[in-house]
Amino acid sequence: MNLVPEIRELTTPQRKVVVASFLGWTLDAFDFFILVFVLNDIAQEFGTDVKSVTVAILLTLAMRPVGALLFGLAADRFGRRPTLMANVLLYSVLEFASGFAPSLTALLVLRALYGVAMGGEWGVGASLTMETVPEKARGIVSGILQAGYPTGYLLASIVFFVLYPYIGWRGMFMVGALPALLVFYIRRHIEESPAFVARQQAVVRTGIVDAIRGNVGLFVWAVVLMTAFNFFSHGTQDIYPTFLETQRGLSSHTVGAIAIVYNIGAIIGGLTFGALSQRIGRRRAIVMAALLALPAIPLWAYASSPVWLAIGAFIMQFAVQGAWGVVPVHLNELSPDAVRGTFPGFAYQLGNLLASANATMQAGIAANYGSDYALALAVVAGIFAVAVALLAGFGAEAKGVRFGSGRS
Repeated sequence: MNLVPEIRELTTPQRKVVVASFLGWTLDAFDFFILVFVLNDIAQEFGTDVKSVTVAILLTLAMRPVGALLFGLAADRFGRRPTLMANVLLYSVLEFASGFAPSLTALLVLRALYGVAMGGEWGVGASLTMETVPEKARGIVSGILQAGYPTGYLLASIVFFVLYPYIGWRGMFMVGALPALLVFYIRRHIEESPAFVARQQAVVRTGIVDAIRGNVGLFVWAVVLMTAFNFFSHGTQDIYPTFLETQRGLSSHTVGAIAIVYNIGAIIGGLTFGALSQRIGRRRAIVMAALLALPAIPLWAYASSPVWLAIGAFIMQFAVQGAWGVVPVHLNELSPDAVRGTFPGFAYQLGNLLASANATMQAGIAANYGSDYALALAVVAGIFAVAVALLAGFGAEAKGVRFGSGRS
């Protein structure tokens, strides 16, 4: 499969938009995943348990729909470009502030506010990108964009692997302020979405409420699908480092190395299935990737050696993020034109809200079964791999739809 022509044919402004949106999601994910590596350290410093600290993950995920709605409405009203700059700056500041939290309560408040900022980035960046690139490049660009998520996880893994022994958990959060520098790149190099500009000139106004009212079935299905997707991803990621440390007894150094391996698998998976979706369709690509996770579960959760755990984790995240690699293009193609800045991100983040208790739920399952994190991971991964495949396979598709055609 030769994907080079699809990328080569992008103009310089289009490539810059892809780079900016990819980096925005990468650095957003980097800031989020810093937390999953330091749950034990935060629990020890504040004299509590890991389950209590996982509430910070719950709050971050639960507040993301608020950010998706607020920043999405701003993007549909004022443009994708200025909204994306404001969004990146806000999540960087809140990440930095998390490193100064004097108590668990303060940290929880900061992570909830961070969730608002994190919730806005995906929808705004995805709409800006998908409205800018040509239709034939959407699949591979979708994979590139979504690969930003595991790339952010990979960066967090590397920082944890290299810097954690020297800077501790607070220093990890302070490093998370670096994404603010991306704002300067966006301001200097990125142009507004052509579809947004054309719509502004045509003075077409459709509110998110009207758009949802006219597409109730589609919106409900999208939210349910994204709920399953978020259980699928967070259920295989958020407590996996904790599982490796507490149940397998691996050192932070080894955990960091395994995380690097499985995030490489995730990046490859997103690119592979995003590109494949351009050939075989969005639904088929998602179904194939999701079902690939099932045979990986025994190796991923129950292998005894670090090498086999790393291999299982590589396959698992290749599958999980392979399915996710299709999501940016799939939701944007299904979205009504006038609310593309809001509709995909809001549906995605409402799914995040409904799945936000995942880490706390899995920690609770593990605690009830003698700290058996492997069981908690395997059950959630298996159930939601099947759920994603069924919901996507029997759902809607609008592959190749022309943006700006006036769909409402």
